[in-house]
Amino acid sequence: MKSKQLSVMAIALALLALAPAAQAQFLRTSYFMEGTSYRLQLNPALAPGRGYINIPVLGSLSATVNSSSLGYEDVMDILDSDDDSDFYMSDSFLGRLEATNELNLNLSTDILSVGWYKGRNFWSFNLGVRTDLGASIGRDLFEFMRDMDGLSVSDISRLASLNETIGSQSLNLNMYSEIGLGLARDINSKLTVGGRVKALLGIGHADLQIGGISVQSSTSGASIDVDAELQLSSRLIELEKNSSGYIDEMDFGSFGLAGWGGAIDLGASYKVTDKLMVSASVLDLGFIKWSKNQTKVARAGTHQSFDFTNSNDLRSFVNKVSSGEVLNYDMLELTVDEEAAESRTTGLTAAVVVGGEYKLLNNWLVVGALYTARFAEPKTLHELTFSGTIRPKNWFNLAVSYSVIQAAGKTFGLAAKIGGLFIGTDYMFLGGNTKNVNAYIGM
Repeated sequence: MKSKQLSVMAIALALLALAPAAQAQFLRTSYFMEGTSYRLQLNPALAPGRGYINIPVLGSLSATVNSSSLGYEDVMDILDSDDDSDFYMSDSFLGRLEATNELNLNLSTDILSVGWYKGRNFWSFNLGVRTDLGASIGRDLFEFMRDMDGLSVSDISRLASLNETIGSQSLNLNMYSEIGLGLARDINSKLTVGGRVKALLGIGHADLQIGGISVQSSTSGASIDVDAELQLSSRLIELEKNSSGYIDEMDFGSFGLAGWGGAIDLGASYKVTDKLMVSASVLDLGFIKWSKNQTKVARAGTHQSFDFTNSNDLRSFVNKVSSGEVLNYDMLELTVDEEAAESRTTGLTAAVVVGGEYKLLNNWLVVGALYTARFAEPKTLHELTFSGTIRPKNWFNLAVSYSVIQAAGKTFGLAAKIGGLFIGTDYMFLGGNTKNVNAYIGM
């Protein structure tokens, strides 16, 4: 059975090709680079040395993948999985899995961003869209896929004694456009404060929660029990139904807005001495309210029974459990509850940032430490980054960093600003088994 479905994860990957604008994700390695505007995304009080205009579309492009256990190639295999994939049959793949495996994917691009000084104030404006995806996938799902691989209607012995259980899984996707206005101001020679207010236009939000799946069989028949719920608010993503009324596909709809909201960023920096400065910020404190008219709720809580004396039932059961799909709509049998739709409110992926820097060689060299916490789904991401930055001129900054938590100290970061070009990474790609990787480019 060849699947034609387009998963929520694939939609997230394709969004950059469709979105007209996006607000870039922050880059930790840029935090102590005075010559860049990108550190404003980490702390709205850290104004650059001069005003800027980012080139539309090319202003900044960013992609980040964080995984608790899976390597980069593993993540790509899962995102691109179809009926012909067999990555889950590899002992090395299964050996890398933990009982619960978290995955976070962030995609962004910048279409318009500008900043300028007026007196003691630094003003900034940005227009954008952001995509955040978080997933939690248990090892038992991939073990189930391996156990069911190659199952056929002629496998009498296997069909007579199945006893499989898949634990809870989750997937959360958030896409929104942002219009922001920021202000940074020197209160005195030591203290600088900053803030940004943002109007948010919701493009799409999906929240899939699978409580569990149980598959049982005997010589006479089989059963599948599923506990799952999907909440979807979007015009971009549509739910397609099969002839039985169950969802069998998520496909692209039309681009449009499905909600609205607001958020703020707040930050401050304080010069303890001429050489030592500390700073802190809170980012993306806000919400999006999704329209009832653009919201759908689908549930699966029914008992599926199969009579093996009926050849159609037998074939249907085998096709469902052996599909080899990570997101198996046929087995879930999600049904839209037309009466359950209502407006709902969701929060953003907020973050806390705390940093300290010490200047050496007449401000030519800066060493610093930065702590960040992103309250992502399904699990908060903590990171501690140490960096050294050379910044002899406003047009030339070079930084190297070392992050010790998410990447377990197994990679490093680099960033460079040369004239109008900025490139950087917090997690250098070191091969297919890299668990955390990102890339950032701006002009």
